[in-house]
Amino acid sequence: MRLIRFAERSLFKGVSALAQILLVAAAAAGFYQVIARFILQAPSDWSEVLTRALLIWTVLLGISLAFRHGAMISVELLHSLLQGRKRRLLEHLIAVICIGFLGFIAWIGGHMTYRVRFQNVPSLDISISWIYLAIPVGATLAAIAVLVRWLLGADEPAPVRNDAQG
Repeated sequence: MRLIRFAERSLFKGVSALAQILLVAAAAAGFYQVIARFILQAPSDWSEVLTRALLIWTVLLGISLAFRHGAMISVELLHSLLQGRKRRLLEHLIAVICIGFLGFIAWIGGHMTYRVRFQNVPSLDISISWIYLAIPVGATLAAIAVLVRWLLGADEPAPVRNDAQG
């Protein structure tokens, strides 16, 4: 269990760092777009598409971090009414449903990514599949987060901490 916990923490610290870098890059690209359009009077054709792509990746990586902290669908009223084994059974059911749904999303996203692999984003001159790849990657990371929380038996959602706290 210690190895699982170490691997999970390392993985999601990396995901958090990457999501933060992508968010800063999206903000910089958006800022450049505003400067180019309204100050320089020469709008760029790539900055809006890049901003959108970076935000898509940021959101889908952020979803995995939210699931890591236990922010998944739950039935709070039912959860608070149940005790002991019944509460744990409800948590198992919620985890199985979440993992199944996220697995389905990852599978569909993988197929979508594969189907569009020959389509390019004109202003960035890259395959649009690099943007679509955020769906299976984010859903898979979220499913891993739910699975690890389930295996470690987290009864209550972990407190949300920033990276400076640990």
